[in-house]
Amino acid sequence: MESEPKENSELLHKLHDVELLNSDLPKPESNGVLRSSEARGPPDGGFRAYSVLVGSFLTNGLLFGVINSCSVMYGVLEKQTKEQGIENPESKAALVGSLAVGITFLLSPLSGVLTALLGLRLTAVLGGGIATVGLLLSSFVTSHVYALFFTYGVLYGVGASLAYTPSLAILGHYFKKYLGLVNGIVTIGSSVFTVIMPPLMDYLIKNHGLDWMFRVLAVFSLGIALCGLLFKPIPLMVLEKPLRKDNNIQSLIKTIVNVQIWKNSKYRFWALSMPVALFGYFVPYVHIAEFVKQNFQGVDKSRVNLPLQSIALTSGLGRLTFGFLADKPGADRILMQQISFYVIGSLTIILPFVNSYWLVVVISAGMGICDGAFIALIGPIAFDLCGGAHAAHAIGCMLGLAAAPLSIGPPVAAAIHGHTRSYTLPFVLAGISPLVGATLMFAIRLHSRGQKLEHEPNINGRISPAPNENEKLSALSRIPSKNGELTSL
Repeated sequence: MESEPKENSELLHKLHDVELLNSDLPKPESNGVLRSSEARGPPDGGFRAYSVLVGSFLTNGLLFGVINSCSVMYGVLEKQTKEQGIENPESKAALVGSLAVGITFLLSPLSGVLTALLGLRLTAVLGGGIATVGLLLSSFVTSHVYALFFTYGVLYGVGASLAYTPSLAILGHYFKKYLGLVNGIVTIGSSVFTVIMPPLMDYLIKNHGLDWMFRVLAVFSLGIALCGLLFKPIPLMVLEKPLRKDNNIQSLIKTIVNVQIWKNSKYRFWALSMPVALFGYFVPYVHIAEFVKQNFQGVDKSRVNLPLQSIALTSGLGRLTFGFLADKPGADRILMQQISFYVIGSLTIILPFVNSYWLVVVISAGMGICDGAFIALIGPIAFDLCGGAHAAHAIGCMLGLAAAPLSIGPPVAAAIHGHTRSYTLPFVLAGISPLVGATLMFAIRLHSRGQKLEHEPNINGRISPAPNENEKLSALSRIPSKNGELTSL
């Protein structure tokens, strides 16, 4: 990959400061400035780094293990709404779970903003706390589906959103050489817990009721807040932007909005191509069970969900594999993500023309591997394009943009199926979406080729030549202390 784009003139100096602190040049040791003993890159190991890895793994697993298993409670909620005479009971019961998914991604930009204002650790702890409260309140309103819209759909979704983004962004503070592999390990947590949670939730519902299921899940979600306590950024990565006394409001707005990442054309191309790719991305995941029922009526009922289970299992394998490959010297992470979209799109288009059930299972397994590749590479690409200082906000904004397409795609496919009574057109259109999104990502590569090797544009469009030794020393003299004043050597 190419070196990180310089995000503005101030950040350019700070990124140079990071490199200088590892050099033989003098190192500042005043208050608020890194000491020489702290002047290290991401440790890529050690007890603290591995603790963060475990905390991120558990956060991803606990959050999406619950979200991905909402179908377990769907049957109970549907039965309750029918008995209560509520109109459209199926859609009302399904909306409880889909709200949580939509809110989780829709509010990801808010999570990125809060990480800038509150920090990664406090944002993650706050998210875990809100998720716990949402599940606990849900246990008292299990017979009221409209109340569950708020307690589970909204509150738990908000908590999940606030905890999820920091769990990815913190990894770049402790890992660099193995960042791709670490992201793969962390994101495989959702696959592992998606296997564990459904039977556990089903057991709790059958033996103790829906209310106690929510209470047990609330205890698990409390663990998310505890994991968030581990997300303390290393000093090297804390790039403070102290508010100027003469313009507090303007500085605060810039901190919240963070227009810097959108001035980065590479990130802009990547973030705007993702909603296009993801519009049809989850259509086969939602409809593949019904597709099997409709096209392979002789298949045993116990095997109807096997293609979906294949996606979940191989997704974990894909996250580890592509996370490992992403750390190889010269690995092009964006290209790997493009390839994953191309494969997913092609397999989705092929799916409705397959006449063998077991070939459907094989295709589903291939889609799962590429699903894992896409997810595992989100964090590393955000760090590549925006650096550690803006990675949380970059991830949050991208996921926020993708929330609507992810939510709209499956219902649109269902509407088309309702008119045609066939999954051929819905799957073909769904497959075109990832192909178009992956093609749009070539704009990143074309932009990179247009740059000169000896110069690199920073995020505000100016050309910044490589600094000489005098400029490096000058950069050190402009390192801000914690009280917002400049420290001179």
